Amino acid sequence: MKYRTFANKEQLSAIGLGCMSMSHAYGVPDDPESIETLHLALDLGINFWDTADVYGNGKNEELISNVLSTNRDKIFIATKFGFRATPDGKLSTFDGSPAYIKQAVEASLKRLKIETIDLYYAHRIDPNVPVEEMVGAMAELVKEGKVRYLGLSEASANSIRRANAVHPISALQSEYSLLTRDVEAEILPVCKELGITFVPFSPLARGLMTNTLNLSELADTDFRKTLPRYQEQNQDNNQKLAEGFAEIAAQKGCSAAQLALGWVLAQGDHVIPIPGTKKRSKLKDNAGSVDITLTANDLQQIEALLAEYPNTGSRYNESNLKFVDKN
Repeated sequence: MKYRTFANKEQLSAIGLGCMSMSHAYGVPDDPESIETLHLALDLGINFWDTADVYGNGKNEELISNVLSTNRDKIFIATKFGFRATPDGKLSTFDGSPAYIKQAVEASLKRLKIETIDLYYAHRIDPNVPVEEMVGAMAELVKEGKVRYLGLSEASANSIRRANAVHPISALQSEYSLLTRDVEAEILPVCKELGITFVPFSPLARGLMTNTLNLSELADTDFRKTLPRYQEQNQDNNQKLAEGFAEIAAQKGCSAAQLALGWVLAQGDHVIPIPGTKKRSKLKDNAGSVDITLTANDLQQIEALLAEYPNTGSRYNESNLKFVDKN
């Protein structure tokens, strides 16, 4: 494994492990396989793990605790707060109030079975709570020793600057992949300027760029079924795009997933993607992406392919987009 510097202090694996799919949103949980995947992550040197209190309504944090608590010094754990969910797991509201932050951190610490969270994110920006007030409350957790570093997710450049003025923001997590590149205009440059690590989630476009995802066979319970990009109107475009991308990867002698992650890694040393999986085979494949080197010709081929299949569809539906900070 190769490593990148986080907050000028920590050496984190160049790719992390997104743990959401182990308990939430995609398919049926397989706890024994997920536990084996977590152990393999340790063996591969993947020390940056990402979860959230809303994943499986706390079940993901509890699952991870089975490996985390006995390997605490080997893992840099990130979790998030803010989303409130209905009992069936659907997101209902976002709460970034200081009072709720105090409750949320205690609940996460208990589920994770640890004393300190390495990286604590606000899962979104609360439009009803000034970002300075929210980050001020998060900063108190650092003083109390319950949290080491602070992060934001899906925040605008303006919110990042306002937050960073209250307390150093060490990480910004947003969706970023070959198919979702909104962050290139402002977010990536702001993160580089302020010394913030950028953490792309869904760097494989929720599996689409692996060329192993059959859009017509997604289960009705699969979160992707609700998103325009994975629905029938974009299916033909996206399947052909994935197939063409896999051909480029084959020419390089790597998997499509490795090429897609290699592209994300090439966007800057301050970028650490967190592809998610609950399967050992996919984790091992993803880990190989750190050895991918892209030539100018590779990049030209990729851009030409993307231009050939532009109708990829939106990454979110309206109900998801309302939680994305645009201020």
